[in-house]
Amino acid sequence: MEKRSLESGKSLKKNIMTILKTTSENKYFQTLVHQLDSYLAIINGDENPFFTEFNQINEIKNVVVVYLNNQPIGCGAIKSYNKDSMEIKRMFVSENQRGNGIASKIIIELEAWAQELGYQKIVLETAKEMKDAVHLYLKNGYQIIPNYSPYENVESSVCFEKIL
Repeated sequence: MEKRSLESGKSLKKNIMTILKTTSENKYFQTLVHQLDSYLAIINGDENPFFTEFNQINEIKNVVVVYLNNQPIGCGAIKSYNKDSMEIKRMFVSENQRGNGIASKIIIELEAWAQELGYQKIVLETAKEMKDAVHLYLKNGYQIIPNYSPYENVESSVCFEKIL
């Protein structure tokens, strides 16, 4: 596991942000994903069982957990989609930490990791209704693409890709 710390000093007290590269066995990743799943159950409504099938976290080898002052506040993961592409999965930032650039830091870390592993592209799917997520991906250089498998005929989904 690799750990990196970043300091930010918005006030006299320094906030220390740590980014940990780990696996899906990390208990804090599992806790954050549980919060994400609760949130998505509301967003996805009746379609939630379909999405749950494709969002399992067992055996994901490339997970990032972000800590602020040793408290887990965000996560994301990548897994192989095909020989050239990794897929971003399980992106989440605690509600009280949103709007602070943490999700972009997670994306940058995941992209760098995918490049280290020799992948040329990242793909991802999110809900059209999640306007903040759509904005986040566009802001970070992702392009909307036709929905890929298994989301081809899912009207509520929007898919993205970024060439690394």
